[in-house]
Amino acid sequence: MLRKAVIFASLPLIASCATPAGQANVSREQLDFYQVETAKPYDEVLAELEIAIAEHNFRITGHSRVGKVIRDRGAKDFPEYDTVQFCNLTLAKTVLEITPHAIGYMPCNVVTYQFGGKTIVRTHLLPEDGDNPELNEFAATMNRQLKQIVDFAAEQ
Repeated sequence: MLRKAVIFASLPLIASCATPAGQANVSREQLDFYQVETAKPYDEVLAELEIAIAEHNFRITGHSRVGKVIRDRGAKDFPEYDTVQFCNLTLAKTVLEITPHAIGYMPCNVVTYQFGGKTIVRTHLLPEDGDNPELNEFAATMNRQLKQIVDFAAEQ
């Protein structure tokens, strides 16, 4: 009796691991990243990043100072780690009209962190080789802007 109860109680868990009907052909895209290293002081990189984002007509929607918060909680020598999210609503509308599935690429995100005595500036790039030519064109244009933002922030 107990065995039947355990089996019956486990069915929802087992069912949740199955692939939902119609989902077998869902594409899984691997995101590429663009990364630059610089010896420029970390705070200057962050300041330049904010300037570059604004100059490309994006608005910062979030800034997480992960390293600072961890240090504030007692890890005195913890390195810098930041994520900056940004968006342009006109571009967001454009890409979502191309495909609503592009919501996974928003907002744009740049991470900065310290590693090996350098500051790393990194962003994910949108895939340019999908089945939708209009989305590929949008991605190529967006990727150029993302690279320019990263390069400006890291530039000595």
